[in-house]
Amino acid sequence: MGFLFNRLFLPQRKFSTCNFLIVQIVLTVQAKKLEKLEYNEIVKNHSNSLFGFAVRFLRNKDDARDIVQDSFEKLWVNCEKVEVTKAKSWLFTCTYNAMVNYSYRRQRMISVANNELPEQGIQYNAPFESQQVIDQAVSILPPLQKSIILLRDIEGYAYEEIGEILNLSPSQVKVYLFRARSKVKNQLKQLNITQ
Repeated sequence: MGFLFNRLFLPQRKFSTCNFLIVQIVLTVQAKKLEKLEYNEIVKNHSNSLFGFAVRFLRNKDDARDIVQDSFEKLWVNCEKVEVTKAKSWLFTCTYNAMVNYSYRRQRMISVANNELPEQGIQYNAPFESQQVIDQAVSILPPLQKSIILLRDIEGYAYEEIGEILNLSPSQVKVYLFRARSKVKNQLKQLNITQ
C-alpha cells in the first residue's frame, strides 16, 4: 500500500512547482481593487469624457458637473468593491443611471407632443442653427437610445464598451443605435433639414 501511495503523488520537487502554479493562478484570479493612486489616475483619465457625456445628455453644464462629481464620490465610497480594470465602465454606468433618474425627476425629457421643435418647413442654412436642431432631435430620444448615440457617435466608444457600460450585448447596442439614428433622421426629414 505504501508503494502505491508514493506512486500516486508526484515527487517533492515537482509537487512544489505545482504549488507555485496554483498560488500564481489564485493570485491572478483575485482582481486588484482601487487604491488612492489608482483612484486619482482614473479621475484624471476619465473626468473629461465623463463630463462631456453628461453635458451632451443633460444639456446643462452645472447639472452635468454635479452628476459627474457624485459618480466619482460613489466610486470612492465603493473603491473596495470596484476592480481597477472595470472602473471606467462602472463610472459611465453610474453616471448614466444618475442622469436618467435626474431627467425623470425633473421631467426634462422633451416630447414631440410638446411641439418644442421648430415648425415644419423652416429652412436652416447656418451650421449653428442646424446643429441646434440636431441636438434638439437627439434630446427627444428615450434615455437609452440617447446614451447609445452619444457614446457611439460623439464619444467614439466601441459597441462592446457601450454594452459593458449599459449592461447590453453588442447586438442590442447596434439595434438601439439603428433605431435612434432612424428616429433622428425622421425627425430631421419632418423639419426639411436632411437632403
